[in-house]
Amino acid sequence: MPERRLEFAWRTDRGLFRKLNEDAVAVHPELRLFVVADGIGGASAGEVASRLAANVISEWFRARPQPPVRRDDATIIARQSILEANRAIWESAQRSPRYSGMGTTVVVGYAGPDWLVFAHVGDSRLYRCRAGELQQLTRDHSLIQEVVDQGFFPTLEDAQRYGINQNILTRGLGSSSIVTVDAGDVDIAPGDLYLCCTDGLKGMVADEVLHGALATAGEDLERLGDRLVELACDRGGLDNITLALIRVC
Repeated sequence: MPERRLEFAWRTDRGLFRKLNEDAVAVHPELRLFVVADGIGGASAGEVASRLAANVISEWFRARPQPPVRRDDATIIARQSILEANRAIWESAQRSPRYSGMGTTVVVGYAGPDWLVFAHVGDSRLYRCRAGELQQLTRDHSLIQEVVDQGFFPTLEDAQRYGINQNILTRGLGSSSIVTVDAGDVDIAPGDLYLCCTDGLKGMVADEVLHGALATAGEDLERLGDRLVELACDRGGLDNITLALIRVC
């Protein structure tokens, strides 16, 4: 199978109210790899955790003698890279009191010839827009998602209206020395558009608005990246806004 060509664009923005940008994004077109992380911990600690995650994961893939050509191998590497990032964050927090309690969410994506492997911890998300349909590929590790999964509420919107805080994580990097990593894979096809983002985007912009923006994106990914940041800021810009866009050609 010939390798599908990919186009990438990415953005990270402080938003309108946060003093620091504690998000991180690392996109490596030559590796067919992208990483998005949303730091937790206040002061500079969240920024340290997210950047550490992005750097460790990037280097874990870069250090492979050869890129993985089977999706099973790629899934193992993606999971292990996140485990290594978790270990690095945890150990850094143990060594330095100023970093105590720091953590981060993370989503990793790696594209093979005709497939995409992804792995994640936390509530940053990966979406796919295909043939006009938007699908969330990751499932949030959050309290609000848990109460919906357990049947207490039919939808996230119902849980939110009841007062369940949508920002409480049930899983994140750095909260303990070990972490459970969820992973998946999908076939990719020409015309697919993938969006990886932190909650500074998905928390401000409803899925139907994201759908409209992605479905009518045209050819210019850079312009779409700017547009998505503008949409989040127009709706409040309460958090840092970070995203990576990947189009399959």
